[in-house]
Amino acid sequence: MKFLKIITLGLIILLGITISYFVISSEPENLPTQKEIPDSTNTELIKWINGDLFDVFVNPKDVVFIDGKKQALKGTYQLKPELTDIYSEIGVYNEKNKPLFIIPLYTASAYSQHGFYDFYKGQCDSCITTKIVSINELIDTSSANAVKVLKLLGYDSITDVELDKNPNILLKYNKIIILHNEYVTKKMFDAITNHPNVIYLYPNALYAEITVNYVDNTITLIRGHDYPQGIANGFDWEFDNTPLEQDKKCDNWKFYDIPNGKMLNCYPEQKIWKDKELLRVLKEL
Repeated sequence: MKFLKIITLGLIILLGITISYFVISSEPENLPTQKEIPDSTNTELIKWINGDLFDVFVNPKDVVFIDGKKQALKGTYQLKPELTDIYSEIGVYNEKNKPLFIIPLYTASAYSQHGFYDFYKGQCDSCITTKIVSINELIDTSSANAVKVLKLLGYDSITDVELDKNPNILLKYNKIIILHNEYVTKKMFDAITNHPNVIYLYPNALYAEITVNYVDNTITLIRGHDYPQGIANGFDWEFDNTPLEQDKKCDNWKFYDIPNGKMLNCYPEQKIWKDKELLRVLKEL
């Protein structure tokens, strides 16, 4: 069995599986955020960070100066060949029923230009309806790092668009992982909260209700996030843990129990790509 795991991981590394579209800094402990990430055509990558768990590469065209520091607007994670045993420990490559995580495209759309946050700021009265973005437009507020890392470690995934269209898909999985899925439909909310084993990896999930128009490829805010005024959680969900998202360092992370699973007590976007223990515990939950 160990031999098969080594072969599987070796093939993954040799195939050069990489995941992109995030913002990194020359200071690995303090990754900045960036709302708009430009496309690049130059495919030559340079190593940016030699991390403990993953190597990070960037396109030179994506390296800019922000506040006097070199920072990269787009990057790529790669597995490190010498860490095969560690990836076997924290990855799920050979599990028969892999955990499934939900990619938060609706949340990415809410945070995009002309999205809900322009409405919240009073800059756009019509922006309670906004276009659904692509997976390449994920940012820190839509769990871009977690999506990259979990894919590299062999987890199954679907977008929230797929989940909304087929909520029964969750019944096929023993464990569901929710990222920063802040904006969800009622069908999604019901499917997630009725599943018996959900890991809420990011605080502030299931916070606001939206509807989806697949003809126009848009989402519309219905309830939550102080819309209408005075409404916090759009589903009146008793396990809403939104205040915990303020802890971005996650130095004292822990999971705690709720009736249908477990919740993490901090926002792990800058922790998940470098904390082996967090990934090991996530696998074992």
